[in-house]
Amino acid sequence: MTDKSAPKVVVIGGGIFGVSTAVHLARLGANTTIVNDGPVANGASSRSLAWLNSARKRSAAYHALRIQGIERYKALAAAQDCGRWLRFDGGLTWDADDATNQIAEIFRHEQSIGYRTQLLGPRDIAAVTPGVDASAVSPQGAIFNAGEGWVDLPSLIDLLLKEFRERGGRVVTDADAAEVILANGRASAVRTASGQIFDADAVVVATGPAVPGMAAKVGKRIGDGTTRALLVFSKPIQHPLRAVLNTPRVAIRPTPNGAFALDSAWSEEEVIVHDDGSYEAKPSTIKRLLQEASNVLEANPALELESHHMGPKPIPADGEPVVGQLTGIPGYHVVFSHSGATLGLVMGELLAGEIVSGKPSALLEPFRPTRFDN
Repeated sequence: MTDKSAPKVVVIGGGIFGVSTAVHLARLGANTTIVNDGPVANGASSRSLAWLNSARKRSAAYHALRIQGIERYKALAAAQDCGRWLRFDGGLTWDADDATNQIAEIFRHEQSIGYRTQLLGPRDIAAVTPGVDASAVSPQGAIFNAGEGWVDLPSLIDLLLKEFRERGGRVVTDADAAEVILANGRASAVRTASGQIFDADAVVVATGPAVPGMAAKVGKRIGDGTTRALLVFSKPIQHPLRAVLNTPRVAIRPTPNGAFALDSAWSEEEVIVHDDGSYEAKPSTIKRLLQEASNVLEANPALELESHHMGPKPIPADGEPVVGQLTGIPGYHVVFSHSGATLGLVMGELLAGEIVSGKPSALLEPFRPTRFDN
């Protein structure tokens, strides 16, 4: 039975941020509804490489938050049978063999902050992590980060939604666009395109790349650096690779069914955005990405296309997460970030805690929407 005295919260968005926040709200006793424009996990969560990491350089506050994000996944792995779709087999990265190569510098930086890091020569990799063609690695070597991993976000979202429903949460899908209704200067409800209205004491907007536009409708600016995403899945093959690879021409992660998920900066730049907002990936781009993956894998297997996913990739203008209440609009909360997989569990937990308790999280303090108010 739903507690009628519990706070009513509506979460707009059925990706990892929205679902994680909703299940944490339900755990805290909030009467929570998820409203999504289509099926759950139909947006950015469906086209995320979902590499769990805090590799290379970023601000100290962002690194600390990402480390807590990884810890939440390790706690989940210890408590649940999720070994098929949540793995910690490490991450391996190398740079191009040119003046931009920063591997030695990155290795020293990661050592200095206590991140688990190991610098390997090309011929040393096989003894540490299998499945890599050593001849593809630049002579400066590669960094292996043993504490990194990957998650299959649709599987995680399914697990969280099962608990959410068991706790009395409501899920409304295929609702088309939704908007936040303000009354007396605060968030009071959510209205869908079909006219459904959900009253709320608080609203969480977790709509990925749509967050800045929704905030703009209530007069608030969130710096937006959103770009294009292309995630390609190969057909399953038998291969020894277990780690996530981040290489100059392709990033690769294993999947639960033995396929590989692939992306890269250059292939995303080749995605065509049409005037009607639809996305198109050229067959030549996909073919070349599959070949780039083959080039770095042991035995250079022929990879065939299974599927590909395109759309906007949510990125704040300054690269760091945006989370919390909009300035001057009580009850209107947002969550907007590029690193949705790594931060999905921890940001949902901390934001839900703020909403129910009214007490701000110190870990989230550097990432408030207020930094864009000027």
